[in-house]
Amino acid sequence: MQNRNKILRRPKIVVIGGGTGLSVMLRGLKEKPLDITAIVTVADDGGSSGILRNELQIPPPGDIRNVLMALADAEPLLTEVLQYRFKSVPGLAGHSLGNLMLAAMTDISGDFVTGIRELSRVLAVRGRVLPAAGQAIVLKAEMADGSVVTGESMIPKAGQRIKRVFLEPTDVEPLEEAVEAIEQADAILIGPGSLYTSIIPNLLVPKLATAIVESEAVKLFVCNVMTQPGETDNYSVGDHLDAIHAHIGHHLFDYVIVNDGEIPPQIESKYAEKGAKAVHLDLDAVTEKGYNVIADRLVLFRTFLRHDAERLSHHIYKLVENWMLRKR
Repeated sequence: MQNRNKILRRPKIVVIGGGTGLSVMLRGLKEKPLDITAIVTVADDGGSSGILRNELQIPPPGDIRNVLMALADAEPLLTEVLQYRFKSVPGLAGHSLGNLMLAAMTDISGDFVTGIRELSRVLAVRGRVLPAAGQAIVLKAEMADGSVVTGESMIPKAGQRIKRVFLEPTDVEPLEEAVEAIEQADAILIGPGSLYTSIIPNLLVPKLATAIVESEAVKLFVCNVMTQPGETDNYSVGDHLDAIHAHIGHHLFDYVIVNDGEIPPQIESKYAEKGAKAVHLDLDAVTEKGYNVIADRLVLFRTFLRHDAERLSHHIYKLVENWMLRKR
């Protein structure tokens, strides 16, 4: 009975990334019996987040807000209110109420991490949400022509292929709680999200990367469904993995989860107008490098293509559950 109880405990899963894709996936994962810690990028410098970052000298709140909303067990109306973005009010235009609340909580509590913790309590968040670092970081990119672009929001607009991205300062300290969560994790999940501006920046925080490499947890990568113009043009699944390997210097993942569902031609045409296309699954190349591939129909289309959170979270939970059973 004691061993059975050990197997049935909630697996500890650390989810690392940023952006819309991460939030969509977390909406599915929170319905599973998992102990979730989300570690979120603090490199954002555009829009409302960029303004609050510069004016209040706090880490950018936008990605954190989206993750809090995804994991919240709050009334739908409250979630809608916190995601509300002011349109024409002088001084408030462009800001979301949730970003302003995070800024206010930071001011009241004295630091950003405590502010997140307090807002999490108010929203009955299922799990923990942590910034990758307790300070805002500047993301820079060296492009294929040798030029250097500064700022997360500016990198996709540069019109050049990205050679590498790097942080300033290079020796940024991760949040201690984030490192501890990785060390205690049964599973580490990275992606989906913007490869160079949401995923890799977290992995460039030195001690975070070391903790991930040294962890005995099962490591999963969820690949994006579509390429991102100015960032991953014409990238295959293998190209995404190669970019991470080139930055970190390690083969990180045990499993790669990818979409192989058909995207309707009219939807592909809509995305093609903006320079995006479906990420090609180069299965032989990926498996030859030692990755196990889980491929399934993982997309839904409403206004935009999104991961099917329910189907995706099912695959993730089964992988984690089987991994833990094998370890016992």
